[in-house]
Amino acid sequence: MTRLRLIASTLCLALLAGTAACGDDGDTADGPVELTFWSWTPSIEKVVDQWNAANPGTKVTFSKQAGGDDLLTKVLTAAKAGEAPDLVQAEYQVLPTLVSNNVLADISRYVGDAKSRFAEGVWGQVTLGGSQVYAVPQDSGPMMLYYRGDLFQRYGLSVPETWDEFAATATALRAKDPSKYLTTFSSNDPGWFTGLVQQAGGRWWGIDGDTWSVTIDDAATTKVANYWGDLVGRGAIDNRPMYTPEWNKALNDGTLLAWPSAIWAPGVLTGNAPDTKGKWSMAPLPQWTAGENRTGNWGGSSTGVTRDSKHKEAATKFAVWMNTDAAATTTLVRESGIYPAARDAQNGPALQQPPAFFPQQTTFYADAKAIADTAAPFVWGPNVNVTYATYKDAFGKAISQKSPFGAAVGAMQEATVADMRKSGFKLAG
Repeated sequence: MTRLRLIASTLCLALLAGTAACGDDGDTADGPVELTFWSWTPSIEKVVDQWNAANPGTKVTFSKQAGGDDLLTKVLTAAKAGEAPDLVQAEYQVLPTLVSNNVLADISRYVGDAKSRFAEGVWGQVTLGGSQVYAVPQDSGPMMLYYRGDLFQRYGLSVPETWDEFAATATALRAKDPSKYLTTFSSNDPGWFTGLVQQAGGRWWGIDGDTWSVTIDDAATTKVANYWGDLVGRGAIDNRPMYTPEWNKALNDGTLLAWPSAIWAPGVLTGNAPDTKGKWSMAPLPQWTAGENRTGNWGGSSTGVTRDSKHKEAATKFAVWMNTDAAATTTLVRESGIYPAARDAQNGPALQQPPAFFPQQTTFYADAKAIADTAAPFVWGPNVNVTYATYKDAFGKAISQKSPFGAAVGAMQEATVADMRKSGFKLAG
C-alpha cells in the first residue's frame, strides 16, 4: 500500500453517503451465472469446489493471488480498467481504500440476516457510512494473552487480569531474574498496537456521509502508548521487534515469558518456538479496568463484491455461504487454517480439539470464542498505509532516542490528516 496514492478526483464518495449515484447494483444476465474470485487463502479452492458441486447454476472460478500489497495493487489496476473480478479477498484495513477508489459495491440489500451471525465488532469492520456493507467477514484475529505456564510457576507469577497487574508482573520478573522479560514492545508491528488500542476504546477514524474524522491522538490511544512507553523506558520489558531471529530465539529459550497476540499465534509459535510445545497457555488480554471484558482484533479478512461484477446478488450469496455455511467454514478451518469470523463456525467440529501446540488446554477454542465475542468495534480509514508507516518510523525513533511514546501518536495523527487532505478527502474539524 505504500506504493499507492489515492486519486481523490475520481472518488465516488456517494458510496459512503449511501446514494446510488455510481452504477448498477443488480444482476444483468439471464441463464447460468459465472463468477470470478481472487484470493490468497491456502486451499480455499476446495471450498469453491464444494459450492460448484452443489450450485450448477452459479459457477465460481477461483484465481490464486499473492496477498497484501500485491493483491491490492492488482485489484485497483483491474478496477481502473473495468476488469475487476466479481469477488475479492480483502483485509479489513484496506476496505476503505477499495471503497473510496470505487472498487467495491454496497451489498447491504443482498446480505439478508448475515449480520446476526457475526460479533458486532467484526461486522462493524465491513460497514461504512452507518449502513453500507462492502464485504462479508471471513476470518478474525481476536487478541489474547499467551504465556509460559511452566515459567510463570517457576517464578511464582500469577496470570495478570489487568494491565496494572501486567506491569507489576513485568517488574517482579525482572527483579527475580534480570535475564528474563515478560514481553516486548514492537515498533515494527502497527497492527498489534492497533488491536491493543481497539481494546482500550480507541476510534481512529469515523465517517458521516462523505465527511471523515481522524482521532488517532485520542485519550485511549495516548493511554496505551504511554503505558508501553513507561514499561520500555524503565526496562521492565524488552523493546526488540517481533518476527526477527532474536525474537524467535527469545520465545524458544524462555527469555520472553508472554506474548499479547491473536488467535493465530499457535501457528507462529509452532514454527518459531518449536521446543516449547505444551508449555504455553492462553488467557484473555488484561483489562484496563478490573471486571471489563473486551478485546481487539489483530488481522482478519473479508470477501468483497466489486462494482464491476454484473452479478452482485449471486456473488453476495456465494460470499455469505462461504463464510457462514457449516460445511464451508469447516473446510476453511481444516484446509486453510483460518479462525472463522462467523459465531457458529467458532463452535464447529473442526475446532473441538485444541491446537496441537496447546494439547493441555482442551478448552482453547471455547475460551477463544468467548473472547472473540467481546471484540470492540473499529472503523478503518482510507490511508491506513500512511498511518502504519508513520507508526513504524515514529515509535522506532522513540525507542532509539529513549523519548516518550506520546509524541509518536501525535506524529501518526498529523501524517494521516495531512495525507487525507492532500488526497482531497473532506475532513471534519
